[in-house]
Amino acid sequence: MIRFRPDHLKAVVDAAEDAYPVECCGLLVGRRGAGSTAEVTRLAPSPNLAASRERFEIDPGLFLRLHKELEGGGESIVGLYHSHPDYPSQPSPRDLDAAWDAELIWVIVSVRRGQAIHVTAHALDAGLSQFHEIPLRTIDGSPAASGAILERG
Repeated sequence: MIRFRPDHLKAVVDAAEDAYPVECCGLLVGRRGAGSTAEVTRLAPSPNLAASRERFEIDPGLFLRLHKELEGGGESIVGLYHSHPDYPSQPSPRDLDAAWDAELIWVIVSVRRGQAIHVTAHALDAGLSQFHEIPLRTIDGSPAASGAILERG
């Protein structure tokens, strides 16, 4: 399970909509729990360095700086987020090919015609051979994404 503050989850959804029709991306910083559980404490948006609008590439410099900054503290990079313009919020074959760390949780926002429609979270198996969906909740414990998008207000 991955838990977000509602404003952090809204920021991910907003980034996905703002980037459409290109994929947005960024890193999730937080605290790890047992297994594939984490609580997000902050976001680290990244420019998408991919040459294609159908891919994403997080700035490796951001990843390295953040990893070094967090070393020895209570927080770490617990995952990443990206959007799927006009594609479901399930990991694509490209996502699986690009996966490099079984400890990272992948949050994916599906965006159609500029509107986010679905958010899901996924963890990799130890062999990096497949993703499985995990619960995504807000800090107050309510289901936030088993298909739901934050209400606009």
